[in-house]
Amino acid sequence: MGFIVGIDGPAGSGKGTVTKKVANKLGLINIDTGITYRCVALQVLNEKVELENTEEIIEIAKKIQIDIDNTPDGDIVYLYGKDVTKEIRSKEVTKIVSPVSSIKEVRFLMVDMQRKLAEGKNVIMEGRDICTYVFPNADVKIYLDASIEERAKRRYKENQEKNIDMTYEEVYENIRKRDENDKSKEIGALKVAEDSIIVDTTSLNIDQVVEKIICIIKEKRG
Repeated sequence: MGFIVGIDGPAGSGKGTVTKKVANKLGLINIDTGITYRCVALQVLNEKVELENTEEIIEIAKKIQIDIDNTPDGDIVYLYGKDVTKEIRSKEVTKIVSPVSSIKEVRFLMVDMQRKLAEGKNVIMEGRDICTYVFPNADVKIYLDASIEERAKRRYKENQEKNIDMTYEEVYENIRKRDENDKSKEIGALKVAEDSIIVDTTSLNIDQVVEKIICIIKEKRG
């Protein structure tokens, strides 16, 4: 039997960074579920498929080959054997990942993939619906949150470090639309699970959030 920690929250709440650090400190396997949807979105762009053509997008999700190599320096993501770690964070992919992941069949296919990736392992997973839909019986459930201004500021800084060309205004608008879309999804909508512990990260730095999460996990593990 594996041990599962689920971390949900909106874009820019710090889920990705925090999850990686907690995984390293506690020896858990980190699975970033958002990677699977970003890979589908990238392949949609690669095949020049229109967003309205849901049947073709579903076919892409059925056939897609994604490999994730967990390294101490971060995940290396392979799409059909090609390293796409940077490409899946591009402005173009970010723009369409939410509508692509809103397609019911795509969601089902990717959730199956995520569950297989976690089977029998001690894992920590972050996303929008880990605690409510992907792993409703997770051993630890956490919801990370922060103000939209703070989240946009963090994402903008992150993009600058990765040489991704987006203005603060573009980042803010992307996050605002993403929140709206994620909260209104028919399946896997962004919401707080009844038994999730809410951690507001607006005024906390990364190390403070990591320590808080580690304390919660250790307490649950006994």
